[in-house]
Amino acid sequence: MAQASATAGRLGSRRFVETRLGGSGGQGVILMGVILAVAAARDHRHVVQTQSYGPEARGGYSRADVIIANEQIDYPQLQGADLLVTLSDQAAKHYIGGLRRTGVFLYDSDEVSPPTVLAETYAVPLIRLAQEITGRSQSANILTLGAIVALTELVTRPSLERAVAEMVPKASLDLNLRAMEAGLALKPEEWRVV
Repeated sequence: MAQASATAGRLGSRRFVETRLGGSGGQGVILMGVILAVAAARDHRHVVQTQSYGPEARGGYSRADVIIANEQIDYPQLQGADLLVTLSDQAAKHYIGGLRRTGVFLYDSDEVSPPTVLAETYAVPLIRLAQEITGRSQSANILTLGAIVALTELVTRPSLERAVAEMVPKASLDLNLRAMEAGLALKPEEWRVV
């Protein structure tokens, strides 16, 4: 696996990590949160997953929060994001204020106007890559999960693979596994914004 920076690589070894995944309705952000939570539970970690979306079923921003810890989680709401992942500009603008300065920000470089943040930042054309690799932009959420693991090692690869296999429709499993593999193959140093 490619070496991520010290901050990003440490997220997976932290005892307590708060993650926010944001996007537009219809991008599969809620499913991303559920899969990440299931994978973390498979890694024998304590997990809380919450979600929120605007009144619009599609087009409004949505988010999934996942708290992963080595011990019991006392409070189920994020106090600040150690990892923020956004697939839409609207979500990035709405959630960027909650990103910790010591955190990691991963965003879709085609969809999000590059914000100025002090956190470690990675810009990847996630939706375009999903379209090129699988022929379906809807697989960007699963590709993004692979990218999260490549960047942060937040969950193990086998746990992510099992969670994806359990949670996506069987008819699209092969397509989603290809998307996940493409995300896992991303080299963090190539996408880091300096």
